Amino acid sequence: MTSNASSTVNVDSAEIANFDRLAASWWDANGAMRALHVINVPRVQYVARCVVGLRNKAIIDVGCGGGILSEALAREGVEVTGIDLAADALQVARDHAQSQGVTVDYQQITAEAIAEQRPNYYDAAVCMEMLEHVPDPASIVAACARLVRPGGDVIFSTIHRNPKSFALMILGAEYLTNLVPRGTHQYEKFIRPSELESWARAAGLQVIGIQGLRYNPLLKSARLADDTDVNYFLHCRKPEPA
Repeated sequence: MTSNASSTVNVDSAEIANFDRLAASWWDANGAMRALHVINVPRVQYVARCVVGLRNKAIIDVGCGGGILSEALAREGVEVTGIDLAADALQVARDHAQSQGVTVDYQQITAEAIAEQRPNYYDAAVCMEMLEHVPDPASIVAACARLVRPGGDVIFSTIHRNPKSFALMILGAEYLTNLVPRGTHQYEKFIRPSELESWARAAGLQVIGIQGLRYNPLLKSARLADDTDVNYFLHCRKPEPA
């Protein structure tokens, strides 16, 4: 899959409709998006590990949805911009942040478009559980690279494409346990680490490290792990000028 979305909006309308349909339950920790609430703790932990000194850093959350990660980062003292194309989910994010007294700049805009407006602007970009939902993930990777300043960090999380991830994320999570709504994931859109690393390097990023995320549905807990067979993070950095 190559980056070719410059002339079209890099969006799957069916995916947007699905996330808008779930907007009302986004902040229900026991609802359809409950898995996101559970994994958000290790997500923030990983960002804090990769981006040294979070407070007062400018970070963009690409594919922010209803704002679970964006709000958590804002509570850490981060200047957060959250972007998404799902209008209903974004409105839920805005309303929830306002009700909690949390400041986040939410915008309905593509990563590619805001990268043209704000190149080299952010200290870090995070893009979590989003790459597997767009037609051209390599284009998102390239936009994230443009958005951060030299020396800035870029952090992705997504799902490995292999038989184990199919068994756990499609059969298990969607059909056996109803952990996430059916149709949330499409196996062919899952991304192998080697593919994501290749896109990152093509965008001029240095690959710093990879980390797994393990979710336990029975205990309703999640933690960082060495196992990258299913959910994983990739930490990259934009090189300083020579």
